[in-house]
Formats: sequence, structure tokens, C-alpha cells
Amino acid sequence: MTKPVKAAVFGTGSWGTAFGMVLADAGCEVTLWGRRANLVDAVNTTRTNPDYLPGIELPQKLRATTDPAEALHEADFTVLAVPSQTLRGNLAAWAPKLPADTVLVSLMKGVELGTAKRMSEVVEEVAHVPADRVAVVTGPNLAKEIAQRRPAAAVVACRDEAVAQRLQAACHTPYFRPYTNTDVVGCELGGAVKNVIGLAVGIADGMGLGDNAKGSLITRGLAETTRLGLAMGADPLTFSGLAGLGDLVATCSSPLSRNHTFGTNLGRGMTLQETIAVTRQTAEGVKSCESVLDLARRHGVDMPITETVVGIVHEGKPPVVALKELMSRAAKPERR
Repeated sequence: MTKPVKAAVFGTGSWGTAFGMVLADAGCEVTLWGRRANLVDAVNTTRTNPDYLPGIELPQKLRATTDPAEALHEADFTVLAVPSQTLRGNLAAWAPKLPADTVLVSLMKGVELGTAKRMSEVVEEVAHVPADRVAVVTGPNLAKEIAQRRPAAAVVACRDEAVAQRLQAACHTPYFRPYTNTDVVGCELGGAVKNVIGLAVGIADGMGLGDNAKGSLITRGLAETTRLGLAMGADPLTFSGLAGLGDLVATCSSPLSRNHTFGTNLGRGMTLQETIAVTRQTAEGVKSCESVLDLARRHGVDMPITETVVGIVHEGKPPVVALKELMSRAAKPERR
């Protein structure tokens, strides 16, 4: 009899829970790890996640625990779905308990503040694992829609294609279609930078600037992402795929996007602290915009939209002033 594939998912937020559902629906035995005992109990007793995905029934093959060792027991895949800026500290505590051959899977779309490292790089460093045991899942994956089992596609990326194919098989369901890719750098950059561009588009929507502005920001935002990717050795074709354009369009177009919603509130005139107060879940771009800009400067890449978002979010620049500065930049050819 074939041994069932086991997965540990660290993080009981909306995306961690939704991806846990995908793995369970694909036939894996899934254990969610959560910090809060009351939420873990709710998952096990009511078969729902009332805080993040209320009203959605969880699969029978999914359960939860507050014990990291229990979650990790014989786990073939260890899925990390915590806020990107908390990864290093959390993973340092979990690393001694990791099974020797588990594949670590990042669902996080951010760049670490201070180090400007991608999430897979943080995983490799903290868990002391080689790159071929670290994978990334990314793409146009709004958690609520996936939890509702609406059709979606994604990219599973790993430097080792065989590992990517194993993960692809572990999360392939009738409603969730994963494609493989070996360009981990490009896939991670696409996911991290799209959050920043999502903030920019949200700000523009909140200001009522119209669809021409939105289309322009999405397109030029993709150009910024591609420039950075090329400087870091990514495959430019990655940015025209699900991890690039696909994720960017979903984030910039949907009211379900945390970053777009956060930006919309800023564009309507709310302060940063007011916007944080009404935002229940992490909008990764709020912190990662600074680390993405840091990464760009380290590689000598011009990213004016990212710089504008940092100015609005962290330097208190009024959106109207930031818009004027962005629009008055010197004219140049499009493909630069």
C-alpha cells in the first residue's frame, strides 16, 4: 500500500488554510500549525477557520495543532505561510524539528527587511538546507476564491525540477492547476513586487484616477519587475507568466487583494496608522516595498513606482505630490 503524502502547513491565516485545503483535496494528509489554541480547536471541532475563512468547510484530511513537532512528524512537505518579516525568527525555532528529507515550501511573497533576501534564501540560510529542497508556490491565488474551490492556476518553482514535479502532483486538484518552473528567482520577485504595484494601483483607485492610470501602472510595474529580475539572473519569460503578469493582474484588479485594498484606503486620504487599524490581515507590500527598493538599489535598477510607494507609505508624502513627481519624470524610450 502506498504511503500517503504528508504535509505540515505553518500558518492558519487565509492562504495557509486555503493551500492546506488544496493539499488535502489532492489526497495529502495535512496538519496545520497555529499559534492560537482557540483557532486550532475551532478547526478541529467545527471543521472551519472562523477567523479567516468563515463558512467554508475544511476537508476531513486536514487537522490542526499548536505543537510544531506534531505537525512536522513524517512531513514530506513543510509549507511556510507566515508573514514574510516573521519567517526568520519562526523558522529558527522550528528548524531543529524538521524531518531530514522534507521539502520546504514558501507561500510568502516578500523580501526581508535589512538583508533584502528572498524568502527561499532565508529558508536555506536558517534551516541549513540546499536550494533543491526549497520550493515556492506563487501566482494569481486569492485565498478566498481558492477556498471556495474556484478555478485557479499557479506555479510551483524549485531549482530541482523533479522536486517541483513532486509538489505539483501533491497539490493538483480539479480546481487548482499548478505548473512547474525552475526559475525560483523570477517567481519570487514576481510575487514580491506585485504587492508593491498593487499598493500603487490601489492608491490610484482611491484617488479616482481612472482605468488608464491603472493600466499604465500595471504595465510599467511589470517593466520594473522585469528589470530587477534580469539584473538578478531571472528568466524574462517568467514575468509574462502566472508568477508575473498573472499574479500582478489579480492583485491589482480584485477587492479581495489586501495590498490593493490597503492602497485604496491610502488614496482616499486615510493615514498609514488609520489604514493599518482597519486592515485585519498582513498586506505584505507595506513592509516589503522598502526591502524591494533596497534590493533594486543594490543592483542598480531604477524602480520609480516602487520608490513612489515608499514615499507615500513610509515617508508621509501626500499621494497628490507623489503623483505629480512620478508624472513629471524625464521622458524616455519605453523599453528602458
